[in-house]
Amino acid sequence: MSRRTGLLLLPLWIIGASAAFAATPPPAMDKPACEVWQRELSFAQSVQRHDAVAFAEHVMADAIFDANTPQPTRGLAAVRQHWAAFIAGKTERVDWYPQQVVASGDGTLAYSSGAYLFENPAPGAKPRYVTGRFATVWRRAGDGAWRVAFDGGDAGKPASDADVAAFHAGRQPDCPAAASTN
Repeated sequence: MSRRTGLLLLPLWIIGASAAFAATPPPAMDKPACEVWQRELSFAQSVQRHDAVAFAEHVMADAIFDANTPQPTRGLAAVRQHWAAFIAGKTERVDWYPQQVVASGDGTLAYSSGAYLFENPAPGAKPRYVTGRFATVWRRAGDGAWRVAFDGGDAGKPASDADVAAFHAGRQPDCPAAASTN
């Protein structure tokens, strides 16, 4: 084949190679990422169940919450104190779920992000609902359990009843990749 013919065929090769790569499904979320997906849901459920002990079991002793703010909350004791009202669920309620999880190659760190919903149950509260985005860094502890090392989120925005319905409809109870690997 002449060099000219080779150059003329190069675009076809690129298109063919691109199509082959495009036809290849994206890599499935690895096992550590799926573990963190489930752990994030379990963490949220600890708050829904008003279980302070289970909440604490999801948090590293040296964790930093509100990590993206000028005055983060440092350490498990301070985090527990800061979250006590949310866990009690009497003055404000919070719920969240992951929408993306990625894990490091060695399976010791993971990043999760997703949606959250705050509700102020007080009669006539304005706003009653606030929705936003969170991000959490998880670290595999010495006992093998995933625990929160860093947590933060945006300030959110007032939410309508339709926004609340969309939040609830968006929850996926299973790791998306687990379905594609079965």
